[in-house]
Amino acid sequence: MHQLFWLLWLPLAVTTAWIIAGFGAVVALTRRRRPSSVDPPPVSVLKPLCGSDPGLQQNLASFFRQDHPNLELIFGVTDERDPALAVVRELARKFPNVACQIIVHPGSGALNPKIDNLLGMLPHARHDLALVSDSNVRAPAHYVRELAQIHAVERPGLVTNLFAGVGEASLGAALENVQLSGFCAAGIALPTLLGDAVLVGKSALFSRRRLERLGGLRKLSDVLAEDYVMGKTFAHAGGRIIVAPTVLENVTGSMTLRTMLARQLRWTMMRFRLLPLAAALEPVASPLVLLPLAWLLLGPWAIAWAASMLTLRDLGGWLVLRGRTRWYLPLLLAPLREVLVLAMWCVAPLKHRVSWRGKRFRLGAGTLLYLESKGVNPA
Repeated sequence: MHQLFWLLWLPLAVTTAWIIAGFGAVVALTRRRRPSSVDPPPVSVLKPLCGSDPGLQQNLASFFRQDHPNLELIFGVTDERDPALAVVRELARKFPNVACQIIVHPGSGALNPKIDNLLGMLPHARHDLALVSDSNVRAPAHYVRELAQIHAVERPGLVTNLFAGVGEASLGAALENVQLSGFCAAGIALPTLLGDAVLVGKSALFSRRRLERLGGLRKLSDVLAEDYVMGKTFAHAGGRIIVAPTVLENVTGSMTLRTMLARQLRWTMMRFRLLPLAAALEPVASPLVLLPLAWLLLGPWAIAWAASMLTLRDLGGWLVLRGRTRWYLPLLLAPLREVLVLAMWCVAPLKHRVSWRGKRFRLGAGTLLYLESKGVNPA
């Protein structure tokens, strides 16, 4: 009976330790020292575009304003009617001194749309260091220079960043941003700090020559979690993944609640296919799920425990990554976010198909994509 009593405390202890350690990891990674005395090597920035993201013009303009002394911007689309083209062309005229290429290509047959676009862009890059950056990312002027300097000093496999959701103009976007600053940031930072690095696909700086020796982008062409697979490819070859201290902005705008839930469902499906056991245990790290057990052990103090854990993870992460701007959103939305994400967790193991960028796929082990219309292994 005594042993059973202590076993009941184990989930609460694990959840408490996980949340505290995750918050500490976010703080540690964003407070590391920035290199400043090294000349940054040249960088080719690859921006795959597809449609008009929220705040697209401001997002892309932040890359034309980078203070790196030797970089080129490469924008790619697979459809000449893509509305992002007009935005890029206007910015290229506004910043004539920035080296810029706009690549319109038919794609290369990869099922992953982002990799399909990158495969058409990469041959046009002039420099060995390539930085893949999503179109919904907004960055400070020192961003590219900082990543290049870290690569020059530490010679890692990849350099990436944490990011904070910003620009919420709807309930769906606000919930997404709470998720990004809390659960997602801690889930990236803590494993990375412990040596099991997680690559953030929104920002990835790497050597093209080194990537080619590891199989190239083509190796990632038919998986949905291309960033995770890319990170593990470098890590298994001995290349460290370093998280730079600069926090990037991920602009969510007017994301609908339906879109937010679809994104969470897709990400949860990926986690189940990449790390089934870890994904199955995710609710153990949820204060809301453990509230009945906490009540059994702590009585009314259980509410204080659950509230403090949610506050530390969601509000704490928000303050570290975003500052005090709209700090009340995590306090108001954390319980609702927890319930909705848990609902997606319940559905994810039963789902086998995803819709992404206008295509429908069946999702296999390791997030391997099968084109729904063909129903066969694309490899």
